[in-house]
Formats: sequence, C-alpha cells, structure tokens
Amino acid sequence: MPRDDDPCLCGAEAVWTECCGAVLAGRRDAATAEALMRSRYCAFVVGDTEYLLASWASATRPQQLSLEPGIDWRRLRILDTVAGGPEDETGVVEFVAHYREPDGTRAMQRERSRFLREGEARAWRYLDAAELSTG
Repeated sequence: MPRDDDPCLCGAEAVWTECCGAVLAGRRDAATAEALMRSRYCAFVVGDTEYLLASWASATRPQQLSLEPGIDWRRLRILDTVAGGPEDETGVVEFVAHYREPDGTRAMQRERSRFLREGEARAWRYLDAAELSTG
C-alpha cells in the first residue's frame, strides 16, 4: 500500500491520500467515471477485491472475485472518455493498463469500460467492458 504522500498509483498528478487512496478508503466517492476507473486500477494494483466488488454495478457484479497472483501492474493510460462527468448518468472510459506477468513478460490490457450512476447516492459504478486487446 502506498504511503499517504506517495504519488498516486493511477498516474494523476496528486498524492495517494488526496487521489485514489481517499476513494479506496471511503473518505469520498469518485466524482467522475474516469476517477472511478483510476481508483479501480489502483485497487487492482494493491489487491483490494472488496473495493472492486463494491464499485461494480449490481446488475453485473460477480459473487466473488479473485485476482491473478503475481501480476505487477505498472502504468495506466487513459485514452478516451465519453461523458461520465459530474452531471452525467453514464460514461465510457477507454484505457490501457501495462503490467508484467509473474515470469517478467511485459503485457497490457486495453479496454473500453462502461460506467453508470447507481443507488440513492448516485455513485459511479463499473458496468462492463469490451476488451480491445491484450498481450
């Protein structure tokens, strides 16, 4: 887990405790679909399956989630966003997440994820994604 004053794992120009760390800790909700995407990436990095499940839309949330051991998430790049702002009800975020396999092989996951607002608090939730490429 990063220290409070470490750079955020999502690559934003902010420290962990003021960026995704605050969202994962429940001190604030993600204000946009992109902010939720960034916090979910960070949850993968630190292995926070509880947050990943909690930030998943109820219609598509799996009963349980296990992360592949040994994956070393290295970098997140946001490629495109469509809507997903503070006043929107839905949004799309396209990203590339770079990682290393347990054997050291470099790889990436490119995905176009859909998000929606859900619940009484109208919190952003991950709905689903189209995986565009890996490897």
